[in-house]
Amino acid sequence: MTMFRTLLLAGALALTSLSTQAQKTKIKTKTADKASAAAAAPANSLLWEVSGKGLAQPSYIYGTIHLICPQDLQVTEPMKRAFGSSKQVVMELDMDSPTMMQEMQAGMMMTDGQTLEKLLPAADYTRVGDYLKAKAGIPIAQLGMLKPFIVSSIMYPALLGCTPASYETTFVKLAQEQHKDVTGLETVQEQMGFFDKIPYAVQSKMLADMVTKEAEAKQEFQQLLTLYKAQNIEELRTVSSKSSFGFQEYEQLLLDGRNQQWIARIEKQAAAQPTFFAVGAAHLGGTQGVLNLLRQQGYSVKPVLQ
Repeated sequence: MTMFRTLLLAGALALTSLSTQAQKTKIKTKTADKASAAAAAPANSLLWEVSGKGLAQPSYIYGTIHLICPQDLQVTEPMKRAFGSSKQVVMELDMDSPTMMQEMQAGMMMTDGQTLEKLLPAADYTRVGDYLKAKAGIPIAQLGMLKPFIVSSIMYPALLGCTPASYETTFVKLAQEQHKDVTGLETVQEQMGFFDKIPYAVQSKMLADMVTKEAEAKQEFQQLLTLYKAQNIEELRTVSSKSSFGFQEYEQLLLDGRNQQWIARIEKQAAAQPTFFAVGAAHLGGTQGVLNLLRQQGYSVKPVLQ
């Protein structure tokens, strides 16, 4: 499930790119009681206010899902107020960067002459090729040198069952309308670099599993969507760690490690000016989630429920 959430952003970028051509060091807790109290009293909310520790004005953190059916994408009044009171917008990547697609394309290709045909058993290569042609209308020959996790991400509209929308593009549009700066917590090179630490063979197995176990993949993805719409970030995090289609052994790299890396960057941005942060919802919950890590740094972090 972690990979579902992380790959959605890559999928949004990859699909945009293709159409124009044709996601273990622990932060020490101040007290064990503070961490356990935060975990014991979770709130179902995607929008959180961050204040205290010398901040002149509060900032806000919103948990996104990177692709979602248009009818399920909601910009609520609390979101509008939080967004309007902020001076800048910070997402995982700078989605307003004119060079983002070029940077993304530069990191999509495998190295050392690897191809999907070499990585996948013949039967799986055929199944994946048939699936891509039927669901995405793209011959596998056109994708053969792409990293397997990128090819996996292209399948997500089929799992969604709709032409997806994106909170990230929605927030970029709002920022442009309100003349707010947009930036990112990490660069494209950093984000792609996390996936480069996962062997191609491991990536390609997940790609094949998504096709050969399509019903299970759809069921798991729908579970994620249900939890997201319920704004249940704690259960979303729990389910994420038990995914049948994720890279469980790389969760520290893809989720917790990035959370820890982001904290200093979030602090710096929030101290400079009130900021609307938007990151994948699976990054929020849990003792190693962004919200609890900020609490450990001395901030007041509370849900915005109305």
